[in-house]
Amino acid sequence: MIEKQFYKIALGGGCHWCTEAVFKSLIGVYNLQQGFVSSTGENTNFSEAILLQLNIEEISIKTLVNIHLLTHKSTSNHSFRKKYRSAFYVFSSEQAKEINAIVSDFQPEFENKIITKVYPFSAFKPSEEQFKNYYYNNPNKPFCKTYITPKLQMLLRTFSKQINTEKLLYEKH
Repeated sequence: MIEKQFYKIALGGGCHWCTEAVFKSLIGVYNLQQGFVSSTGENTNFSEAILLQLNIEEISIKTLVNIHLLTHKSTSNHSFRKKYRSAFYVFSSEQAKEINAIVSDFQPEFENKIITKVYPFSAFKPSEEQFKNYYYNNPNKPFCKTYITPKLQMLLRTFSKQINTEKLLYEKH
């Protein structure tokens, strides 16, 4: 039996409800946890994020990076960036080099400069139980319909081979 190759990473961008719904919809994403991540240095404050494992035989790291950059404001340095840090949180210097190179490769596809940074992972605090799996428990709430459903629709159009269509609730409501 061949052992699966998992790649651990944390992602921060916008609201963790949105990020959780996007990445929970993907084939190859496992052990996804919603919560707050801190890094080191000036980024020790906790910021909304998700922590996940990815089976690199089912979804490439390049695809994961692309989806993350496209599903949050990765070129906007808005006033809520302390709460919603645009980031990849990595577990090694090799992983940091790899993610930085992939982000650089995608830069020409964006009109504005990508502000998403690669930070060392330091700590994770899970969300309260009532906020976990928010979209899938509340797909008809106005926030979900306004912010999350359009992201899932874009994923279905652009990354259809990576989507677990059984998870996409917006089609059922």
